[in-house]
Amino acid sequence: MTTTEAAAILATARSQVLEDGVGLDEAQVLEVLRLPDEALDDLLQLAHDVRMRWCGPEVEVEGIISLKTGGCPEDCHFCSQSGLFASPVRSAWLDVPMLVEAAKQTAKTGATEFCIVAAVRGPDARLMTQVAAGIAAIKDEIDINIACSLGMLTPEQVDELAAMGVHRYNHNLETARSHFPNVVTTHTWEERWETLRLVREAGMEVCCGGILGMGETLEQRAEFAAQLASLTPDEVPLNFLNPRPGTPFGDQEPMEGADALRAVAAFRLALPRTVLRFAGGREITLGDLGARKGLLGGINAVIVGNYLTTLGRPAESDIDLLGELQMPIKALNDTL
Repeated sequence: MTTTEAAAILATARSQVLEDGVGLDEAQVLEVLRLPDEALDDLLQLAHDVRMRWCGPEVEVEGIISLKTGGCPEDCHFCSQSGLFASPVRSAWLDVPMLVEAAKQTAKTGATEFCIVAAVRGPDARLMTQVAAGIAAIKDEIDINIACSLGMLTPEQVDELAAMGVHRYNHNLETARSHFPNVVTTHTWEERWETLRLVREAGMEVCCGGILGMGETLEQRAEFAAQLASLTPDEVPLNFLNPRPGTPFGDQEPMEGADALRAVAAFRLALPRTVLRFAGGREITLGDLGARKGLLGGINAVIVGNYLTTLGRPAESDIDLLGELQMPIKALNDTL
């Protein structure tokens, strides 16, 4: 791609997204993903400008905790919590007092969102009871938004979670529809989409993203961005594959940092008004410098602390970085 061609792509994106607030379509996202490294800084600046124009300067901070870890019956090829793989994660449950303590520690970082996660295909009666008890206990102790990620839901379960006061439900599509069978075989992309539809209809916020660097092509990465845009989610968490020992993707190479940053910017240009959250894998893919560039390249939310089975950056490091970049943390009363 010539310098002139790259400049034309950025000029079109500036007019369409920054000035008019209209996200890039699939073909346009693919053009952005193909931009040369020499155009990366200009692309990140444009993505940052779009984020500031259509989302504002505030950054939403979230902590996550696994209520039920490991032993999942699904075969998501990236996940060490699958009971089908020879990975070192073993099944474990948290009790309600531990859940409350985790929520308290999350709130102390300044986070406005606390997400309860379980490694399951979908919740059974025991898990729903545990979640209900945990949410009630957290609400008695602290003021924080509660999100859940419990797999695929029935209509009745969606209504139960909404009645519990769940603010946002996370259910990732993970990757492009065309690539999904290469990532998961025990359920379908369409089944995940149906849960997201039910969540939206119940009035909960929809959190839906995925993992980049799982062997998808640039065309499929653009396809994924367009499919997310058609869903109009409230939040998109962007993960980057952190290859886990014992999983089918355990030997894959982490995504190149420049490709990851191009993807961050491209997803921002496809989703100008959406909360775009840095999630798992950014530490090995981008490192400290990349995290800074991502926050200045379209990101407006972060998960702080550790993830479900992998270590993240210390929460204090991310909070300090946000302060250094003069990015205010979104206050709780602004999210209710």
